[in-house]
Amino acid sequence: TLTTARRCGASGEITVRGDCAYGTAAVMRTCQRLGATFSLVLRTNTAITRAITAIGDDAWTPVHYPGAVTDPDTGELISDAEVAETTYTVQPNSTHPVTARLIVRRVTAHHPADTDTLMPAWRYHSFFTNTTDDTVTADITHRRHAIIETVFADLIDGPLAHLPSGVFGANAAWLALTAISHNLMRTLAALTNVPRLRTARGATLRRTLIAIPARLARPARTPVLHLPRHWPTQHAFTVLWAAVNTT
Repeated sequence: TLTTARRCGASGEITVRGDCAYGTAAVMRTCQRLGATFSLVLRTNTAITRAITAIGDDAWTPVHYPGAVTDPDTGELISDAEVAETTYTVQPNSTHPVTARLIVRRVTAHHPADTDTLMPAWRYHSFFTNTTDDTVTADITHRRHAIIETVFADLIDGPLAHLPSGVFGANAAWLALTAISHNLMRTLAALTNVPRLRTARGATLRRTLIAIPARLARPARTPVLHLPRHWPTQHAFTVLWAAVNTT
């Protein structure tokens, strides 16, 4: 994949981001050999736990995410946490160990309201990277992968709920049309100039901008589209209609 990206003209820095399934020394060495950086989640083990425990209390830096991220343990949305880093080596006893930065994010563990705690408890989530960004920037960049997960969820809630055929070529065409329709929907949402619609899910856009109850009439052989009265998204559709017909 990295070789293909270079052949397609990608000349800048490429960062490979992956979950714990890709957090292996083989992937890291491949990234280093092909001139790419990596940002990978490692499976938690006693060595990683010891490395996290050794981080001093004064090493933690507050971080505020531009958009709330989903906590992998509780499913709750969090926008504030603390991050720190330490040096860690993967496969230290092998002939080709990989030494890089272990960046750790910690958030406060929530307790029941009737539970008294002597000191705050933390939950830790770490990833392994050789990027040169500062700790906060590296953490924010690593968490951006949640954006694509939102896109996947949006598509699965729509045209990718199931594939229509048992023929690979037909499903490939369906996937291409799905990507085209998704991009068109996001473009329509952007043209409305409505912040709420810019970040809305596909189902909301289909309901408010596409599946509109209307009646087509032809007085004097002139087609007239009668739209609903007191329509909540009338202004957004009008702005969209004007933008499409003037560009």
